[in-house]
Amino acid sequence: MASALQEPEVARDDGFINEDARRLAEHVRTDRAREVQALNLQRENILSQKTSHPARRAALKAALAQVDGQIAHLG
Repeated sequence: MASALQEPEVARDDGFINEDARRLAEHVRTDRAREVQALNLQRENILSQKTSHPARRAALKAALAQVDGQIAHLG
């Protein structure tokens, strides 16, 4: 699956990307944008939760760190 997420290479001979490669690149960009949007919604949800319980607060901090890491990775 990692190969499907890579940007296609530009053709060396004419400098243009063929139509299939352009569609694949657009599909990858839209999938990535949807993923980032979903992660940002998760982040907002985590930040909106209030708790005074230390274990729950620690779990929320860990979840926030994980979501932030995924957002940075997709960046």
